[in-house]
Amino acid sequence: MGIGSDIGKALMTQVPSMAPGFAVSLLRSVLGFAIDGAPNLPGARRAASKTLSRKEGDVEASIKYLVGEHIALAGAQGFVSNLGGFITMAVAVPANISGVAIVQARMVASIAHLRGYDLDDQRVRSAVMACLLARSEVDQLVKNGDLPSSPMGIATAPVVDPDLEKTVAVRILSVLVGQSAGKQIPQIIGRRIPVIGGGIGATTDSVTTWNVARYARTQFPSRRPR
Repeated sequence: MGIGSDIGKALMTQVPSMAPGFAVSLLRSVLGFAIDGAPNLPGARRAASKTLSRKEGDVEASIKYLVGEHIALAGAQGFVSNLGGFITMAVAVPANISGVAIVQARMVASIAHLRGYDLDDQRVRSAVMACLLARSEVDQLVKNGDLPSSPMGIATAPVVDPDLEKTVAVRILSVLVGQSAGKQIPQIIGRRIPVIGGGIGATTDSVTTWNVARYARTQFPSRRPR
């Protein structure tokens, strides 16, 4: 299943004893693929620039288009990686976890880039990954003191927090593993009708991606000159 499968397999073998250093390394890889691209996967900058040209320089129209495109991608990869029900669960879970992370990170990075943020800035990269947790999770982490601020605050902080990346990375992997495991329960119940699993995967990943997009659009206000 390509990039997503390779990262996912590594993730699933390490999650039980996952150390912060491993989580950071893995999430950096996901973010690298999302922002810089890979064979057959144009990065966020390229995708944003191409869409902006197509939309005749209209930033918000470009963001709307890219959000729709990535929701469709998340649904498609969710369907493919979850299709097959109980029989393919061992393969589907790792591929889905990494696949949805790459799609969502690419989408958020595209939004940030179009709104005028520097994707080479570590603060912005941490903010992009924090957006994958969506509003309720971030709000809870801020309330508990595990995060210093919202993604907006992280992206514009005066200095880089060296511990922030670890916190965000570990929490994101925990959330993604939980989401993917939750999608498997209905598949087990309906394992005699494997195609049901694909529908559940597609719907769940599409909805979570839409929630991430909605949150990201509030966290990266435009920095472009008027």
